[in-house]
Amino acid sequence: MTFIGKVSNGTVVLPPGAQIPEGTEVRVEPISSGGRNLAERYAALIGIAEDLPADLAKNLDHYVHGQPKRQ
Repeated sequence: MTFIGKVSNGTVVLPPGAQIPEGTEVRVEPISSGGRNLAERYAALIGIAEDLPADLAKNLDHYVHGQPKRQ
């Protein structure tokens, strides 16, 4: 089961009807990226890999799993 709640005054408020048994361990993680887009979040990694095959995106399964190359 998954519920989306909001923090209000430091407490996670779940939607009406969401019931989780007392004592249940839960994981809470923010679902927003703080307003940054994907490129901004991973800016430090962009361009870090060198000497990759030019057809890596097209033939990823070949390079990772040994499947035949696509034409």
